[in-house]
Amino acid sequence: MLFNSVDFLLFFPIVVLLYWLLPNKARNPFLLVASYYFYMNWEPIYALLIAFTTLTTWGCSLMMSSHPTNKRVFLTANLIINFGILFTFKYLDFFTESVFDALNFAGIRMEVPKFNLLLPVGISFYTFQAIGYTIDVYRGKVVTERNLLTYALFVSFFPQLVAGPIERAANLLPQFKIKHIFDGNLIIEGLKMMIWGYFLKMCIAQQVGPYVDAVFNNIYQHNGTTILFATVMFAFQILGDFGGYSLIAIGTAKCLGFNLMMNFNRPYLSTSVKDFWRRWHISLSSWFAEYVYIPLGGSRCSEAKHQRNIILTMLASGLWHGANWTFVIWGAYHGVLQMLLSLKNYFIKKLNLKVVKLHKLLCIVITVPLVILGWIFFRVNSIEEALFAFQSIAIKHGLLYNGDGKPMIALYLLMILILAFKSIKDEFGWNLHFMHHRKPLVAAISTALMIVVILLCARFESAPFIYFQF
Repeated sequence: MLFNSVDFLLFFPIVVLLYWLLPNKARNPFLLVASYYFYMNWEPIYALLIAFTTLTTWGCSLMMSSHPTNKRVFLTANLIINFGILFTFKYLDFFTESVFDALNFAGIRMEVPKFNLLLPVGISFYTFQAIGYTIDVYRGKVVTERNLLTYALFVSFFPQLVAGPIERAANLLPQFKIKHIFDGNLIIEGLKMMIWGYFLKMCIAQQVGPYVDAVFNNIYQHNGTTILFATVMFAFQILGDFGGYSLIAIGTAKCLGFNLMMNFNRPYLSTSVKDFWRRWHISLSSWFAEYVYIPLGGSRCSEAKHQRNIILTMLASGLWHGANWTFVIWGAYHGVLQMLLSLKNYFIKKLNLKVVKLHKLLCIVITVPLVILGWIFFRVNSIEEALFAFQSIAIKHGLLYNGDGKPMIALYLLMILILAFKSIKDEFGWNLHFMHHRKPLVAAISTALMIVVILLCARFESAPFIYFQF
């Protein structure tokens, strides 16, 4: 069930209404049923995978709690089982194809077996969330949850089930154990977040999406000017798409009385690539920092190992995004950029050099183009297409492809300007609150105007969210 579908617009108010009408002890069972119904709208059989992940990770936590001397064994078994499921559905074809390509390169000709398994929606998200819980139990950061229903709801909570945010047990699990008191202000705040999320998805992501697809799906027919413009449009498409999803998810949860972590914080105002990853898909980047980067040694080791840890973490992050070498290269690209920044700081400190601190605006101007160029690896279908794109941007320019016509490009730019204005306003603390104005009348008018903008400028189609494929 897509957030931008008629089904969800019927499902959401019914769930919220029934949730607040039910007695407190019936709310969690109701949410669990609603969450499984929400997920089973895609492919009912894959609800068994969520149930299996839930049971194995819950069972693992119980075994670690009752047999602490063997908890490493139970954790290892749990990681093998659940990462094994993720590997089978998401990476098996990629792995076999890569192996057979290597054999062919060595002169051994063999036919590549194709399993063509349908990737379950959200499997990377709920698997990481459940595994994060078991690691936290292993580390003693959270207490083992003995109520299976409560834990099952933690894994399958429908607002963030299929594309995050990837919640931590310490934040979300306790919220299922307290009595939620109805608060109209929370409902209003949640709805406003959802409205802004729908604007990002339907007025930005879905508007520029067809143009981006027309260019990148036929990349050899376009020049560097068009490819560069489409890359910039894709940067806003993916922000609008995933940022919009995250806001709708957080707003939906808020309407039910739950607080989810923020997933985006104006990433295109980052002052460094490291800062970008503090602002982009925060729940995932913090997951990799906590469960991959720090266990590898983080920065508390030799400089060579520190650089290794950066690269390995970013490679893992790239591979998480998709079973394609383009995603691995995208992760390596961000890893190298972070490594260069880290080395620069290391030598400045080592040599006791004095440097002029760059103005924040200049840092943004340097960082954001690097991030946007990196999206080429993320969007293309092959390494060959990526090489062609960079070559065209470097030497092959011409007239800009108009797509549906110049008025549409003007609409793209107008919607992006609205997003840019709000981001800059929030980043620099301008006292302009609009939908959240302290005066109810101003807030109501601003919210109504935003709804009108959505109705006038949105592309109304139930297009899947980009991150559903991950």
